[in-house]
Amino acid sequence: MRTTPVALATLVASALAAGACSSGAGGDGGVAAPSLATASSAPAPTGAASPSGTATSPAGSASPTAARGGPARSVPTVRRTLATHLDVPWSVAFLPDGSALVTLRDKAHLLQVREGSRAVDLGRVPGVEPSGEGGLLGVAVSPHFARDHTIFLYLTAANDNRVVRMRFTSGKASRPEPILTGIPKAGNHNGGRLKFGPDGYLYVTTGDAGNRPNAQDKRSLGGKILRVTENGKPAPGNPFKGSPVWSYGHRNVQGIAWDRAGRMFASEFGQNTWDELNLIRPGANYGWPVVEGRAGRSGFVDPLRQWPTDDASPSGIAITADGTVWMAALRGESLWRIPTRNGVAGQPQRLLHGEYGRLRDVVVGPDGRLWVLTNNTARGNPRPGDDKLIVIPVSTLR
Repeated sequence: MRTTPVALATLVASALAAGACSSGAGGDGGVAAPSLATASSAPAPTGAASPSGTATSPAGSASPTAARGGPARSVPTVRRTLATHLDVPWSVAFLPDGSALVTLRDKAHLLQVREGSRAVDLGRVPGVEPSGEGGLLGVAVSPHFARDHTIFLYLTAANDNRVVRMRFTSGKASRPEPILTGIPKAGNHNGGRLKFGPDGYLYVTTGDAGNRPNAQDKRSLGGKILRVTENGKPAPGNPFKGSPVWSYGHRNVQGIAWDRAGRMFASEFGQNTWDELNLIRPGANYGWPVVEGRAGRSGFVDPLRQWPTDDASPSGIAITADGTVWMAALRGESLWRIPTRNGVAGQPQRLLHGEYGRLRDVVVGPDGRLWVLTNNTARGNPRPGDDKLIVIPVSTLR
């Protein structure tokens, strides 16, 4: 298995506030969350320990991110570290108020992070059994959150990987309700990314769970990209009748995103030769385990771009309005920029090489900045403050 001071104006450094319990205060077994801490008018000392033993982070001078639908604000032009000492963070998704939900894979905790406040630990998600690369992985927010207050999580349970949904209201999350079960689990190749597509349906990435034939078996949920309704049922218009399968022949997909035209892109771990960026078409076969990387063989879709495995090990991807794909690389310890136009990929550019170590996820924030999760506490060499959630204006990436 392969696996990689600026003075404060009105904001203070962010910190991780731990101490939430694993069952809800209301006795329903859900996740209890304290209220978000308000920003202090004085800066916290860099590296000062919080009561829970975590540390505060340095901050740049920046305006707070505007809430979605709120008044327009200037986009900050400096990088900021919003949270530090995160234990194996895995995924980021945004709530309508501009705050972010972050999953911790091995602790199975869910955090809420917003600029200018302490990160709030919402507690442990019940039913997660972390092992190897499995645990609490992807998170997605319902496109109708203002109405249904629902979030979705991809997690490893006792016997499978599964997708669950939870209601998130008044700072508390309900018990998880499984909506899609039976996804193969293993010590590695668990997939785990969740995102809602522009069509409003939920897309789920899965790995082959170390069993190569899963990827070519359309009856298996392993080695696939799945497309389902908010109830976990196969979405209308799927290519295989009655099946949640959207595409197959995948080894381990951990990144999906769409451009403004609705084209879907995915990153995929290779084995020993080639990592991939693919343009996803419904019903298409992406070759694993028959081929890895470009093969030019009939019946299989070649990747748009490929990388030697030492340079990438790609996880989360994001796409900005100009069509640029941003790809977080683990072993490659980089953020790759891949320009695209009409579904054709240009020359990749390697950025941040070695600056933050392994990168697990990248998402586009409400104001267009990139929110990036590092991943050095799971493998590699942790650096002071790892792991971190960093906000990076695109203008700083050259």
